[in-house]
Amino acid sequence: MAVVALACGNNEFPGLTERSEISLHRVSATPGKSEIDPLLTGLPEARLLVHGTDADLAAVVLRLLRRELLGSVAVGYVPAEASSVVADLWGLPARDPGRALDLALSGDPDRVPLIRDDVGGVLLGRGVLGPLRGVAYCDDELVLRGQAGRLEVTPDPGAGEGLLVRTVRRSLFGGRGASAAGRAVQIGCLPTRVVRDGVTHARPVNKWIWYRHTEDLRLVRGLV
Repeated sequence: MAVVALACGNNEFPGLTERSEISLHRVSATPGKSEIDPLLTGLPEARLLVHGTDADLAAVVLRLLRRELLGSVAVGYVPAEASSVVADLWGLPARDPGRALDLALSGDPDRVPLIRDDVGGVLLGRGVLGPLRGVAYCDDELVLRGQAGRLEVTPDPGAGEGLLVRTVRRSLFGGRGASAAGRAVQIGCLPTRVVRDGVTHARPVNKWIWYRHTEDLRLVRGLV
């Protein structure tokens, strides 16, 4: 039975069309409900491959979350960009698409933290707020009071509570700041920009929350 694979946007990788076990569907960049949900009905092999950017992957995972399929569907990722933060976090071979495809098809899924926000999105790689003037807490730990060039959040690739947060302060001697690990980060600030997995949020925000979802993502990353 064929494994469903999604090629997002204009990303092309010949290996996807050369493998008989793949049922390839071309979808738009950061695809939404109308494109993804019909493909999730009766998904064969309970495995879904995504070829695209970190933002494309996040868009697909959001649909799995909405359809309550996180626990039953393993997600394989073939990054379209060597600079993929998701690949760097979880040790995926972003610079070798052929190896990434083999891993996505045959590797074992691991449960990794899925980070959500309070406006209905998910974060798979890196989230950035900034420039920043305000207060930020990671769980009960104060990580910022005042100004910072930016605040960065990623899932925690270690055995932590869910996410890592780092503030980078503006300085004549380079960026310096605080870091922490926990289940959630809450920010209150003057209006600033949010970027999630490379995509800028539609409007400035003066508060934001990232937190670990109660159910993890089953990301294929084990050895073939």
